[in-house]
Amino acid sequence: MFELEIPGFGLVRLEHLVTDFTGTLSVDGKLIPGVKERLNKISEFLKIHVLTADTFGKAKEALSGINCEIHILQGKDQDLQKEKFVKNLGADKVIAFGNGNNDRKMLKVAKIGVAVLLEEGCSVEALCSADILVKSILDGLDLLLNPLRLKATLRF
Repeated sequence: MFELEIPGFGLVRLEHLVTDFTGTLSVDGKLIPGVKERLNKISEFLKIHVLTADTFGKAKEALSGINCEIHILQGKDQDLQKEKFVKNLGADKVIAFGNGNNDRKMLKVAKIGVAVLLEEGCSVEALCSADILVKSILDGLDLLLNPLRLKATLRF
């Protein structure tokens, strides 16, 4: 569990990290260097779930050796599937990372939604649904490894 009191934002008690893969943890299906180590460190205190349409068909291979659950989404309404997944975990216990239109609903319902801006870009809908924008997934994951950064960004 991750716990942090943020003035004006309230008490944050997280149990889950939910993230997109394509354009969030990876570029062109290739995991960003440094992600594996950070996710494994975070998995010591949060359960990690990767929700992906797996655009490049490389998610399972890229995520091998990472302590996480991988969920390959099928069909339409992936934005609704991701939102429902977060709600079923208990949205107030989730930090979510994403960059696309299909991430916007999970970013909105999660206790903390983090929009990630990599080479693929970040949809305006995802950005407007998030609490934080980071310039890389490494910066986003480091918010959990260096909690005072998270506190500084979200406090009122």
